[in-house]
This record gives sequence, C-alpha cells and structure tokens, in this order.
Amino acid sequence: MLHNTRGIVLRSVKYGETSLITTIFTEKLGVESYMVQGVRSASAKNNKSASLQPGTLLNLVAYHKPNTNLQRLKEFQYAYLYTSLQEKITKNSIALFSIELLLRVMPEHAAMPELFDFAFQYFQQLDLSSDREIANFPLHFTIQCSKLLGYEIHGEYSIETPHLNIQEGAFTHQTPIMGPYASDEEAKALSALLKANSMKEIASIPLNAEIRNRILDWLLEFLKQHTQHMSSLKSLEILRTILH
Repeated sequence: MLHNTRGIVLRSVKYGETSLITTIFTEKLGVESYMVQGVRSASAKNNKSASLQPGTLLNLVAYHKPNTNLQRLKEFQYAYLYTSLQEKITKNSIALFSIELLLRVMPEHAAMPELFDFAFQYFQQLDLSSDREIANFPLHFTIQCSKLLGYEIHGEYSIETPHLNIQEGAFTHQTPIMGPYASDEEAKALSALLKANSMKEIASIPLNAEIRNRILDWLLEFLKQHTQHMSSLKSLEILRTILH
C-alpha cells in the first residue's frame, strides 16, 4: 500500500555502493526504516543523499507492508528547506541532540501525530530563531517529548510543593526519598519552563548554562526511569560544549 506522509529523517546508514538505509519518523506510520537505492550516485546530478541527512523535513510517498522491518520509498522531496540550521553550529548541535532523543524514546511502527506535529514545527522554529533565542530549546524539546509520550511532570513549584520527585514525576511537599535531587532554583526554573506556552516564552526564561545542564540531566534521568529504551546520548557532551 502507498502512503503520502510527511517525515523527519532520524538516521541514514550507507548500504552497498549507492544505497542508504534511512530511519524516518513519519506522520502517518510512526518510525519506519527504508531501503533507498541509488541515492549515493557518483553523479552530482543524481546524488540525493543530502536530502536524507538527519533532521531533514520531507514529503514522502512510501510503500508499506505490515510486519516488514524494511520498507521502500517511491518518492521523497523537501517539505521545508532550512535557511541556517545546517550551517550554524549551535543550531545544528541542538538539532542533532533532538534527533538522537527521538531515536532513543520513540517506539517503532506506532503513529504519534501530536509528537510529529510538535517536532516538525520545532525544527522549523529552530531554523528561523536567532542564536540568542535557542539556548533553552533542548529543555523545551525534552519536556514536550516526555509529555506527548505520556510522561508528564505534574504540578508546579510553590511553598507547599517545593520538591521535584522523579519517581512520581511531580512537584511534592515531601522531600524525595531517592535522587536525583533538584535544588529550589532548578525546581523554580523547571516550573517556569513547564508553564511556558510558546517558543518565545521559552526563550525569554533567563537560565545560565549550569542550571540548564542540571535541569536537562534531571529530565533525561526522568525519561530513563519511565521509558524502556532510554540510554546515554552521544550528542549531549557536544551540546554542553556549544551551549556553555
């Protein structure tokens, strides 16, 4: 069966002399892997591998056979052309972190249209925003991925609920029995991030690199404790270096 769908490229691996096996988060089918033949042609005119790099936003016509691990693409073309994301090292580092996070937490073959819509718009917004607006984007992306996967952090920071409890996924009155623990400053900052309704609000929350790093560590540990396949992110150290 043929499907017309949007997609976000998550990973591409060389196969043979001219082909790629590419993993794509699709709007209609969820995460699928595709054999794409002949895209690494020596001819510059016929070389389409650049459009299958991680983070690329595509329109696809895809074959789909149930219970098949490796599908095929009939057609693919850009759904959105980046203007700065691929050239700007800060934006590119944030994008690679976000892509790797999706690879770690997304189940295969399960359509998640709300998460797809958010991620598709997020990469466009990352591309269009100025460098001074994007430092909190990884935090926002991690929070929204967690929420849309069903692991929402409940409540907010207050005098009555000043503690972040990673097991309960909530702000609580009682001090958590088990770590990792968050300071008052970190809990207040995360509470502000959770309440932000737009990328502009996210960008306007003043955080230094140390606070951002500690909140991101807490969020990633939260996902690790509540999902099955979360592991260390290779892109995290690069992200920390870039967003110092």
